[in-house]
Amino acid sequence: MSGGQSAGHAFGEIERMPDDQTVLKLHAITKTFPGVKALDDVSLDFVRGEVHGLVGENGAGKSTLMKILSGVYQPDAGQVFLNGAPVSFRNPHEAQLAGISIIFQEFSLIRGFDVTDNVFLNREPTLGFGHMDKRTARERTQALLSEIGIELNISRKVEELTVVQQQVVEIVKALSVTASVLIMDEPSAALTDKELAKLFDIIRMLKSKGVTVIYISHMLEEIFQIADRVTVLKDGKVMGTRPAAELTRDDLVRMMVGRTIEDYFPDLGKEPGQAVLEVQGVSRAGKLSDVSLELHAGEILGIAGMVGSGRNLLARCILGLEPFDAGRVRIRGTARLCRSFREAMDAGFGYVTDDRKALGILGRMTITENLTIASLRDYLSAGFLRRRREDTDARGQVEKLRIRSTGITQAVETLSGGNQQKVLISRWLLRSPDILVISEPTRGIDVGAKAEIYRILRELAAAGKAILMISSELAEVIGMSDRIVVMRSGRVEGVIDQHEGKASEEQIMSLAVGHAWSFANRGAAS
Repeated sequence: MSGGQSAGHAFGEIERMPDDQTVLKLHAITKTFPGVKALDDVSLDFVRGEVHGLVGENGAGKSTLMKILSGVYQPDAGQVFLNGAPVSFRNPHEAQLAGISIIFQEFSLIRGFDVTDNVFLNREPTLGFGHMDKRTARERTQALLSEIGIELNISRKVEELTVVQQQVVEIVKALSVTASVLIMDEPSAALTDKELAKLFDIIRMLKSKGVTVIYISHMLEEIFQIADRVTVLKDGKVMGTRPAAELTRDDLVRMMVGRTIEDYFPDLGKEPGQAVLEVQGVSRAGKLSDVSLELHAGEILGIAGMVGSGRNLLARCILGLEPFDAGRVRIRGTARLCRSFREAMDAGFGYVTDDRKALGILGRMTITENLTIASLRDYLSAGFLRRRREDTDARGQVEKLRIRSTGITQAVETLSGGNQQKVLISRWLLRSPDILVISEPTRGIDVGAKAEIYRILRELAAAGKAILMISSELAEVIGMSDRIVVMRSGRVEGVIDQHEGKASEEQIMSLAVGHAWSFANRGAAS
């Protein structure tokens, strides 16, 4: 297996794989940027036909390491070996030709081009005299899709494809240059559970054909579902590599940050106050059926359930983003129907969406602009924007929420996922809503940043705010919620009050899927 730390670490002594099974080897890789050593004497082996999970907090060195393997960066010291031979790539094209391809979280596909055009971009087969052989390109693309068992209309433009279909195109593009090593960087960030299951099927098929997949993810549950071995990086160093079957989530978290996952969740709040939100019999044909719940001041109400259970639709109906057919919503004891999100804001709501990139952040705008966008009226005076006050409040939020940045003028798209999420939460802290609806609060965020988000949410509840939290992470729902509403098929299946006894993952899943459930069938359920 791979080189890690010696005995004494939680991962223990690392047994090495036979050399003839090692397709990729890194020896003493070091990379330094001004003021920081991103990689420090990293040695790793990747075995032919394995899925190798790579985990670590933001800044641990994962991305730098993958950019060295894919030719984006060159190491300051150390050596990379591919199939036993030393290699050095000056650019990603050279790495691709050698058999190492990377699929970044942000796809490199060209809008307006069809599937075939993207697969063979800049490598089009020709008929001679520079004329593209479109027929051959289409036949090769179709053959590659057939090889991985995927049906896809290769004449469709990429913007017409789902996210997982676009990932398939990226995979086929990598296979078209005979990739022996495929690096996947946060591949699940925008996938539904069903799409993720399909992606895992594709990865297992690639593995069966001898392709080595390096899988980078903050989602530890995914690592346990798909990885054969797992490597933990921390502060640019390898903390260890072990078979995934021998590890627990707490093992990984402890190696990443020195604490267990339980240490991340603040204590539950005190007994909640009066009801500030009452949902009574809300229904929508075929989607929601007679949903009722109460949210009290000073509590975090978790909403759990499978994808398609109606969790997010319910929130959007409450917020005026979607209509509903029957039922009513009461805010502070008064019936109030919000017909738009502006009306919901005026009623005291704030909303942090689960789709941070598409519907949350304004990527090219500054931290200040992102923070104040929901409160602009508070910064207007005689029709002019009071920028000095804006900047002062933005600096205050950056300091309060420990948003790591170069300053309030930094573009939000250049921040880490955790810091982008803090910006979205700060947006509503400035407006000080009575009720904060937050969906997937820590999706795509490393465990260290998660702890910060949890602290912020619990402090808001302690200050009397009411928080409706929708999450797919059962540990998060249990660790953060005072009460848990479990939904299935548009209905409320049960409510668990954690002040009366702590919920279990199995208890929630049994309600969410509607029948007896055990950890043996967890992969199928998720």
